[in-house]
Amino acid sequence: MSVTIDITGLPSERISVVPSPLGELGMALHALSEPGHHPELQGWATAVSARLDPGLADRLCEADFLWRTTFSDVFAPFAGIPGGRAVPGATLAEELDLLDKLTDEQFVHAALEFTCQHRYDVPEAGPLEDPAARRRALELAAARGAVQERFTRRLLADPPAVRAWLRQLLRDCDDAFFADIWARVQPQLAADARHRTELLRRRGLTEALTSLSSAVSVDEEAGVVTVDKLLVGRTATGDGGLVLVPTSLGRPHVMVLHRFGWQPSISYPVSGSRPQAPSVEQLTRRLEALAHPVRMRLCRHLARAPHTTSELADAHGMTPPEISRHLSVLKKAGLVTTRRRGRYAQHQLDLSAVARLGSDFIEGVLR
Repeated sequence: MSVTIDITGLPSERISVVPSPLGELGMALHALSEPGHHPELQGWATAVSARLDPGLADRLCEADFLWRTTFSDVFAPFAGIPGGRAVPGATLAEELDLLDKLTDEQFVHAALEFTCQHRYDVPEAGPLEDPAARRRALELAAARGAVQERFTRRLLADPPAVRAWLRQLLRDCDDAFFADIWARVQPQLAADARHRTELLRRRGLTEALTSLSSAVSVDEEAGVVTVDKLLVGRTATGDGGLVLVPTSLGRPHVMVLHRFGWQPSISYPVSGSRPQAPSVEQLTRRLEALAHPVRMRLCRHLARAPHTTSELADAHGMTPPEISRHLSVLKKAGLVTTRRRGRYAQHQLDLSAVARLGSDFIEGVLR
């Protein structure tokens, strides 16, 4: 499973690396509403939540589906500007102006992502123009709760009023807490953008894109960028560009905007000390390897000390070839290491890899 971006014919000068204050505000709101996704930000989230004005906190709850369960594309309005060449604004005010340039249809469609569009990357009639889509959006909103249903009805009845309400909400967030955050993280994001741009100029497209995350791979011959995620999607740059948006608050999420008709973009966390999660394929292989009861029992021995195949066969009442087959599965999953001592090959469980399985799983599903 992955999201692919067709970049056939895309020159490097149409790849832009640009921080987004509106995107970072969206990440901040997400971290406030889902602190479990961002354990390193829990202290900050607790402090900000404690000092929020109650009225602002209530308004945030009213619209939190824009950033809690999904990350709405209203936080990347540059991508919806016709021509596919726009980039994020330098200030939050500039980005809010870009948000105002989206049509009501674009805004409503993006804001209602939480109503679970079947295919995000193909043309689909929106709820403003299609009665069936409108009914479906209201049904799915009602299933999420009364607050979401009320907001959806307001949005469908009067998009301009809700857009003005959201703009004011985001400005109030800026006054309350985000201006301080942006002043702190903007230099780091700008430095990362300069580094990636220079890497693109000196080393080329493949090295620049794969440096974003271990989840990103490039096949220049085929003209395809692949982002390893637990979903399937596709988009193309066409005559437009590709925008890379660094985020300081977004780890572990690597997000690909692949909405039909919008400019593709990749939002990636800036470099940190935490190791990257394994690919979805590798994570699946590890979980499947440990699901077998024999391999679980083998791990009990291999976690305590190195053992040879013969020792394991004797301990488990199995033949060496049977043990070898199970060890091969564990090795392919990256859970067992082997070293030679004279004529003996000793196998041992990689405790650090096993210890990371929980966090790797969380990062994999949240990526």
